[in-house]
Amino acid sequence: MSNKPMLGISGCLTGAAVRFDGGHKRMGFIMDELAAWVTFKPVCPEMAIGLPVPRPALRLVLTTDGDTRMRVSQDADNDLTDKMQRFAEGYLPGIADYAGFIVCAKSPSCGMERVRLYDDRGNRGAKAGVGLFTAALRQRYPWLPIEEDGRLHDPVLRENFVARVFALHELNTLRESGLTRGGLIAFHSRYKLHLLAHSQPGYREIGPFIARIHEWDDLAAFFVAYREKLMAILQQPASRKNHTNVLMHIQGYFRKQLNDRQRAELRNAIDDYHAGLLPILAPLTLLKHYLAEHPDAYLQTQRYFAPYPDSLRLRMTAN
Repeated sequence: MSNKPMLGISGCLTGAAVRFDGGHKRMGFIMDELAAWVTFKPVCPEMAIGLPVPRPALRLVLTTDGDTRMRVSQDADNDLTDKMQRFAEGYLPGIADYAGFIVCAKSPSCGMERVRLYDDRGNRGAKAGVGLFTAALRQRYPWLPIEEDGRLHDPVLRENFVARVFALHELNTLRESGLTRGGLIAFHSRYKLHLLAHSQPGYREIGPFIARIHEWDDLAAFFVAYREKLMAILQQPASRKNHTNVLMHIQGYFRKQLNDRQRAELRNAIDDYHAGLLPILAPLTLLKHYLAEHPDAYLQTQRYFAPYPDSLRLRMTAN
């Protein structure tokens, strides 16, 4: 397995001129920052089913039978639904080791949410559809981190997506190297504080689950169940409240090592973060400094401190 996470991506987001109008939707963060740390595997589902560039615009049609069909906008008889479904059926089995997918917003093939629906007579309906390819992707890989370019402009969603990508990549790499109970327990231990920041109820639920790993004879089946639980927790964006609880928990590890001034400085940084006056980077930087001065075997393993490359600078803007 590659030492970089492998991500699928709608081809137009890489700058390739594959859109229906011959254009593209290149996104700076994706290609100028994230591309240095992942391996992108572009695909344009519409070109993959044989459509040219440029090509007639497509739309999703919600039929009177309740089916969602993909048709050429100005030619209702030209239905491409079956072609797209056949492409997805052939393509998706080959991406089982991907750590994420970035799709193009509003696209009738790739849109993740709020794709415009039409009725059989061509009347505009609600923005309530999902692109046919992305719908098949989500059904086949419900645990896979999937985001669309528009949502990645939100710093919280962007940070959450990238963190999930690197977590899943690490888990995939563990499976590729050979599953062991000890390996899975060690993986979970590294992610404890990270999970706690995302969901306290989820953290409390998954802990007893991993503790029962020895009750499973089929380790591969356990892996599948654990992956689903892990990624469901991480899909919930970490909140300021949960981050504060984790920071205070970590602070407790240094209670005896720090002097009064240092304890007050750290407490004020956490309080100011909780109040929205500082980014999380401020208390985290202090904690990393104290961890370097006063090493702790458990804390030094925690992915919470570095869930993805620091150079992506995601914690400068996210909650």
